[in-house]
Amino acid sequence: MANQKRNGKSGWLNQKFSRMAQTVASWTGHPLTFLLAVAVVVVWIVTGPLFNYSDTWQLVINTGTTIVTFLMVFLIQNTQNRDILTVQLKLSELVLAMKGAEDRFAAIEDLTDEELQELHDECKHRAAQTLTHIEERRGGSTGSTAGNDEVKARQGQNGTGGTKARVATARAKSQRKTAAAH
Repeated sequence: MANQKRNGKSGWLNQKFSRMAQTVASWTGHPLTFLLAVAVVVVWIVTGPLFNYSDTWQLVINTGTTIVTFLMVFLIQNTQNRDILTVQLKLSELVLAMKGAEDRFAAIEDLTDEELQELHDECKHRAAQTLTHIEERRGGSTGSTAGNDEVKARQGQNGTGGTKARVATARAKSQRKTAAAH
């Protein structure tokens, strides 16, 4: 039943609109189309003196640009939705294909804002733990405490600027959370 609806008039309309939107988006993104738009504006400017810069002369360009802008908003939104969905599907396939990956990331776009924030915080915590573990395995651990890392981060004394400062701050926060949990 659902397939019949999808393949019926609604599916046909969606398919035609999608194809038309992609074609128009392709045309409008072409340099020649831009040059054509510039030519229209130049012709409009040149004809100004012929029409004594009348209200009708101004109304022509205002109405034309408003209509084009109004229609382009829908076309751009359609192509953007399609592009985002295709990228999301490709990323979901990669997540599902990876051994050890958490399948919950494959459908992450369906989470609420609060759930996304919780997941983001969890990932930041895991990234900080991984960085600490890597540094310890490389022998780069100097025995600094979470407090020292945070002070270094605030003072920007890590030598490579903002990235290390943010990592050190994240690591310090992670270490404090881990210490508080134990």
